[in-house]
Order: sequence, then C-alpha cells, then structure tokens
Amino acid sequence: MSQKRVLLIVSGGIAAYKSLELVRLLKRQGITVRAVMTKSASEFVTPLSLGVMTEDQVYGDMFDLKEEREIGHIQLSRQADLVVICPATANILAKMAAGIADDLATTILLATDKPVLAVPAMNVRMWNHPATQRNLAQLRADGITIMDPDEGAMACGEYGPGRLPEPPDVAARICTLLDHPFDAALAAGRAPTTKSSESALTAQPDFADPGHRPLFGKHVLITAGPTHEPIDPVRYIANRSSGRQGFAIAKAAAELGAEVTLVAGPVHLATPAGVVRIDVESAREMLAEVEKALPADVAIMVAAVADWRAADVPEQKIKKDGAAIPALNLTENPDILATLAKHAQRPRLLIGFAAETEKVVEHAQAKLAKKGCDWIVANDVSGDVMGGANNAVHIVTKQVVESLADAPKDVVARKLMEKIADAVGQG
Repeated sequence: MSQKRVLLIVSGGIAAYKSLELVRLLKRQGITVRAVMTKSASEFVTPLSLGVMTEDQVYGDMFDLKEEREIGHIQLSRQADLVVICPATANILAKMAAGIADDLATTILLATDKPVLAVPAMNVRMWNHPATQRNLAQLRADGITIMDPDEGAMACGEYGPGRLPEPPDVAARICTLLDHPFDAALAAGRAPTTKSSESALTAQPDFADPGHRPLFGKHVLITAGPTHEPIDPVRYIANRSSGRQGFAIAKAAAELGAEVTLVAGPVHLATPAGVVRIDVESAREMLAEVEKALPADVAIMVAAVADWRAADVPEQKIKKDGAAIPALNLTENPDILATLAKHAQRPRLLIGFAAETEKVVEHAQAKLAKKGCDWIVANDVSGDVMGGANNAVHIVTKQVVESLADAPKDVVARKLMEKIADAVGQG
C-alpha cells in the first residue's frame, strides 16, 4: 500500500489546538501530513508546534518567494491525496462557497483538483445561521465532503451543534475517504495485532485477524432516523425517531471492523467514526440509496420509515383561509424491509426493527413472517424510548425470542452487533 498524503489546512478557531492531536493520530496510521495555517490560526496554535508534529515546514505566507518558487500553492494543492480543513470556521466555509482566494489557504482550496474534507467548528448560533447552512449546501453541491460537528457544551458557554468532532473520529473519517484502514488500537497508542512479533519496528497491524475485528471484510448496511414525507413546501409527515439507536449500531459495527454504510433520515447527529453516511429525506429516497448500497452481508433496517405519504404535493403552501379543512389523500410508501427480502441481492442476514406500543413480541413475530426477514428487533416505544437515551429490545427469530434488558442505546447496539458477528461468522 502506497503511503497516503494529507494536506491539512488549519483555520482560526479555538478548536485549532486539536489539529496537533489529529496530526499525531494520522501519522500513527502511516499517513503523511503537510500543514497550512491561516493567519488567525496562529493565534491559537504556533507554526512551530504544528511543524514539530508534522516534521515538515508549515506553510502560511502566500507571498513568500521561496515557498512560491520551490513549493507553490498549485503544487501544495496537488501533492496530496486529500485536502482537509480542520477546524473549518464559518469564515473559511463562506470564502470556499463564494470562491474567494485571498490567502494561501483559500487559494489552495480554489486551485486543488483533489477531494476535500471540511470539518466545521463554530458557535451553535453561527452553525444554525441561514448563511452558514446556505454555504454548506453550496459546498456539498460542489462536491466538498462536510463532516457534521458534534453537539455539546462549547467554550463560549452555549450548548448545541458546532463542536469540532474528536480527533479520533476525524482521523477515522479521513482514513475512510482515503480508502486506508483505520486501526483503533494504533490510534489509542496500543500495540497493534501482528502476524509476527519478531520485529516491533517493522510489524504491521493484522486487520484481518477475526479476534481483532470480527466483522472485517463484511459490508453492513444500516438505515436510521425518521423519514419526512412532504405535504406541501412547509409541512411533512414523520415518525418520532431520533436516530440514536441506528447511529449507535453503525458505530458498533464499525468498531467490530465492518465496512458500514449508514442511510440516515433527517437527524442532527454526528457521523460515527469509520462510517459512510448518506443523508435522505423521504422513504422513496431511502429505498433508492439502500438499493444503490447493495450488495451487503448484513442489512439492519432501524429507520422509522413513514408508512404513508401525501398522494399529491402542491407546489405552494396550503393556506388556512377559513374554508373547509382540506382533505389529505394518502398513499402507501414502499416497504424497504420487504423489498430487500425479495431482492436479487438480498443480504445474507436481514434484520428489521419494530417499534410497538402493545403486544410487542406478538406483533414482532407477525412482522417477521410478513416481511420475510431473518430477525426482528422489537421494542416498546410507549414511553420515552424514541428520543431517549435507553432502550430494551427483544430479538425475535423463527426459533427463539431473546430479550436484552433496558440499557443505554450504545450498550444495546454493541450487544446486538456482537450477536450479528457471531451469526455471520457461523454461516
């Protein structure tokens, strides 16, 4: 495997200090990093510190004649397999969207012909501002990959989306885009699993070791979140799903070594490390992306897909003008689980989810027979499960019903994925 090269652009936000840890993690994965800093970034991290970590010169001055003669912004933009902006401030995102090139960093971004990953970090109000969201939409349309920020407490004292994802998550996403294996043990500084212990200096991690990553080489396809079915340009039909359980399952699958594709409905959740995420709105869009993602060894349909959609969607908002209440004519959405069960590329293990408010196991058993899948994971959503932090599920197969006690959703996800790994490994 040829060594991968990343050009890291650090822009000026308080999260810039995390760029040092990101460089360290990438180098542990065997990735070469060259760094560019904006002028404001140097207020938070010194070029000396970043240079020590990259073991290379840090670039920043557009008009340094030596740099332009020997390196140049064109070469910097093209001597890499991936260009990463981390952190990406609202300012640099706006410049990228507008095609502004007024310093070395933005000139590189305008000149590059390589894939670009932007990792935003900013105040929650800046993140939610229409201008920022408009710029992000433009960048996505331009082919820029955007890694969603984490949600949590910020240095300014506010809470919400806008936090820079943790460096291990960013490193894993970079490895995914580079088609480069990400080893969590190496990222954590632990000794990698090796085929031979004769030389610690030359040993390489054994990514195929089934004890190390039991789902290595397997493709796991997961859906998560709700779907939004438009009634008119401002209203929609939806289910009350947070997407947390599906995202937790995707994270657990990636940690067990799987190649994970996550087709997500409209939710505001950070993409788990090592997961390829595809965002959709409606049930029909979700089905289309699921079919595109085939073949898969395992498919886990966690999404709470709306059963119905409006038969006709007007182009203008339906007005409440004192006349009779308008009739909403509904039509049935495609059944994604049943479609996969009959698909020519049916996954080897097909699992559906059933959110029930009564007779949970009985309804799950009926759904298992009706849909033609292998397992149904059923839960009682009569309380605060949808949107809550915990879950208790029943794994229903043709042979048995196994119950997992109420626990945090990430714990439930890990137990479920371990059972899936055992089942796939036996066949």
